[in-house]
Amino acid sequence: MRENTEIRDGTRRSLHDRIVSDIRDRILSGEWAPGHRIPSEMALASEYDCSRMTINKAVTQLARTGYLERRRRAGTFVLRPQASTALLEIPDIRTEIIALGEPYRFELIDRRAIDASVAGERRLELKPGDPVLQLTCLHHAGETPFCLEERLINLSAVPDARHADFSAISPGGWLLQQVPWQEAEHVITAVGADARLARMLAIPEGAPCLSIERRTWNSSSIVTWVRIAYPAANHSLIARFTPS
Repeated sequence: MRENTEIRDGTRRSLHDRIVSDIRDRILSGEWAPGHRIPSEMALASEYDCSRMTINKAVTQLARTGYLERRRRAGTFVLRPQASTALLEIPDIRTEIIALGEPYRFELIDRRAIDASVAGERRLELKPGDPVLQLTCLHHAGETPFCLEERLINLSAVPDARHADFSAISPGGWLLQQVPWQEAEHVITAVGADARLARMLAIPEGAPCLSIERRTWNSSSIVTWVRIAYPAANHSLIARFTPS
């Protein structure tokens, strides 16, 4: 059994570092896809001719850095890569999912034209009776629910949305292509999944979720309000900015 170091490109590298690098490369190359169960510690110790403790330390490091997930009595699995959203941009969910290397699809769960309710009046700053399109969509990364989208569109600002075909493109993707926007507002909260959200996202009731509410303006009015809920374990938010 060898626990020594090796020389590579003139640099001394421990066996631990080599194992970490090898496993990470297998994950990033797609050889071990998200959800793949990696070989047991005993099998990896045999492959690298080292102690099980060395493998355990390497796997522990990769779990801490988000590459692997250990499941008691089930084994160690490759984690789905975490998606991130730029806070100062309006992201296209389809683009986010494709960037993760996953196939994208969405379901239009509900669509109805309504008169502005109390919530619509507040969220879109409308008068009672103003026309609103209410939509609910579920976005998928492969077979896994990625996020739930609940949206209101101001039909006075975007009348074409009333008859838009959302079977091939999501409402958010359609709006990004069709409607210029000049200002947006994000409100971010942490929520526990209620029964409906848990069912939609296939997560346990009470599981932590990231909720992003966004309003978007054009030159004259609010175009849309949307609330997007993500399972918190699979998503992060990023903002990069300079001093004012």
